[in-house]
Amino acid sequence: MITLENLSKRFGEHLAVDNLTVEIQPGKVTGFLGPNGAGKSTTMRMILGLDRPTAGRALIGGRSYADIPFPIRHVGALLDSKALHPGRSARNHLRAMARSNQISADRVEEVLQEVGLQDVAGRRAGKYSLGMSQRLGIAGALLGDPEVLIFDEPVNGLDPDGVRWVRRLARSLSAEGRTVLVSSHLMSEMQLTADHLVVIGRGRLLMDAPIHEVVSRMATQRVQLKIPEPDSLMELARRLASESLQVWRRGSDHLLVEGASAVELGDIAYEMDIRLHELRTLEGSLEDAYMALTGDSVEFGSGTQSPAVQSRRRS
Repeated sequence: MITLENLSKRFGEHLAVDNLTVEIQPGKVTGFLGPNGAGKSTTMRMILGLDRPTAGRALIGGRSYADIPFPIRHVGALLDSKALHPGRSARNHLRAMARSNQISADRVEEVLQEVGLQDVAGRRAGKYSLGMSQRLGIAGALLGDPEVLIFDEPVNGLDPDGVRWVRRLARSLSAEGRTVLVSSHLMSEMQLTADHLVVIGRGRLLMDAPIHEVVSRMATQRVQLKIPEPDSLMELARRLASESLQVWRRGSDHLLVEGASAVELGDIAYEMDIRLHELRTLEGSLEDAYMALTGDSVEFGSGTQSPAVQSRRRS
C-alpha cells in the first residue's frame, strides 16, 4: 500500500503538490491522472525519496522509502527509461542492480525473458529505441519481485503489441495482490487498464474513486438514432432542437442527441410517427470525464480547441 498524508511540495513560490492525502490500495490498478504540471511526477518522486516533501509524508507499507532495506525488493519503479548508463548492455545494467540488492543473477534472466529482451540483452542500452528502453525500465522495476510497482507513462514508444502487453502485465500484477500505480495521459488505454483513479490538478486532489464511478458521474451520455427517411430525420432534428436539446447530424441517416434519455427520444419519435432503425445510448468515455474534471486545472492549455465532432444546431 502507498499512503500519502497531507503531502505538499513547494519549489520557491510554486506549490507543486498541495496537501495531498490518498491511499493507493493493493489488488487493483490505480491510474494516476492529471494535466501537465499537475504534480504527478513530483508526487511519485516524493514516494520514491527523490524529492523531500515540504510538508506531510509518503509511506510505502507504513515506512518511508529511505527506511526500507534493499528497497527494490519492495518497490519497483519506472520513472525515466533513459536513466541508465548508455554504455552498459541491458544484461549488465540489470546485473549491477541485482548485485547491489543481493538478488540472484538468475532473476536477471527471468525478467529479460518476461519483457522480451532476451535476444538483445547483450546490446548497449544506449542504442535501444524508446520502446526497448521502456521494456528495460520495466524489467528493472520487476527485478526485485516487489509488492509495490510505480509506472510513469509505461507505454510511451511501444507498438500496439507492447501496449497490450503492459496492460496485461499491470492487471496480472494487481491480480496477485500487488499495489500498482500507473500514470498516463492516454485515456483510452487507462480506461482499459485501471480499476481505480486518483486525479489531481494544480497539485490538489480532484477525484479518488473507482473508474466506473468517475465515468458515470463526470462523462456526458449521448443517444444515437438512425432514421432511414431524410425528411423524417430533419423533422425530428428540428423538434429536438426546439426543446433545447443538443443535436448533431452524423452522416445521412444518424442523429446524436445530448440532454434526453433513449426512452424519452423513443417516445418523441413514436409520437411523431417516425420510424427508427436504431436507438442506442452511447456511454461516456474516460476522456470525456477527465476533460470535465480537469478543465479548470489545465496550466498549459492550447489557445483553441477543435470539436471532436463537427456539429450544427438544427432549428
